[in-house]
Amino acid sequence: MTAPGDVPAAGLVTLGETLGLLVAEDTGPLALAHGMRLSMGGAESNVAIGVSRLGVPATWIGRLGRDPVGDLVERHLLAERVRPVVHRDDAPTALMLRERRTGTSSHVSYYRHGSAGSHLCPADLPEHVIEEAGILHVTGITPALGAEPAAAVREAVRRARAAGVPVSVDLNFRSRLWSAAEAGVVFRELAAAADMLFAGDDEARIALGIDDPAAATPAELATALAELGPGEVVVKRGRHGATARIDGTVIDVPAVPVTAVDTVGAGDAFVAGYLACRLSGRDVDERLSTAAITGAFAVTVPGDWEAFPRRHELTLLTAEEKVRR
Repeated sequence: MTAPGDVPAAGLVTLGETLGLLVAEDTGPLALAHGMRLSMGGAESNVAIGVSRLGVPATWIGRLGRDPVGDLVERHLLAERVRPVVHRDDAPTALMLRERRTGTSSHVSYYRHGSAGSHLCPADLPEHVIEEAGILHVTGITPALGAEPAAAVREAVRRARAAGVPVSVDLNFRSRLWSAAEAGVVFRELAAAADMLFAGDDEARIALGIDDPAAATPAELATALAELGPGEVVVKRGRHGATARIDGTVIDVPAVPVTAVDTVGAGDAFVAGYLACRLSGRDVDERLSTAAITGAFAVTVPGDWEAFPRRHELTLLTAEEKVRR
């Protein structure tokens, strides 16, 4: 195991779709916005960026269009020291538009049907990259994009398990891509192959086929998910923190108090903090506390990944809390 503080030689490998992101600069209806800010976003690339900022190597595999948005995505990944394994496609890079309808709520419109990212397939997975990873990370978003992306995820997981590479799964349910019933089947399949499983409490219920939100506590959800196979389960609960079940022990993780500006990307930041610490050989307590801190950082400014911290910044929020007291 890597000694704490050392940079691991084997880092994170992930795959999925990253989209161009246009965010309205004004609060209010998108039709009345005076300008848009162009960026990018995607659950898997968000995690890769978060891991890289914490000093751990990260690789992202995906398809991008032969277009300026694809160029922007690749440029951002390179700037964040994420290794992109990019296959260029004749289809366009997907887009999402985000309006800040009020000061506390936002709405996203997706333009991803037939996109380059939806053409991801098993042949896009390069030789040896997965086998040499420290962790393979996948999400429940990619299988929802179509048969070929689903096959790519299954092949990546198969290769990782055959090579003894730990598999991390974040369920990440997207209701615009498929139904809860469709997702639940795939979520259970992914959970059974995972070493580490992350889920919101609503996603945990989808995976477990529980319709009643009051039918199980977070600890019970974590325990039931662990029974599907993974030794490490974390139920993410937003501003209420998280509940983990690690190797049979249930741990409550308090949230770090901050003023939330934009909650998008918080779950990805949480996962990145946990996985970066695991890859660096940190113990369970540090993995979870770091995950809570990185998740808190993510909500402090607008954007999917822009606020993710670097390792030397991890004490900033706790120092600010001590000052307020």
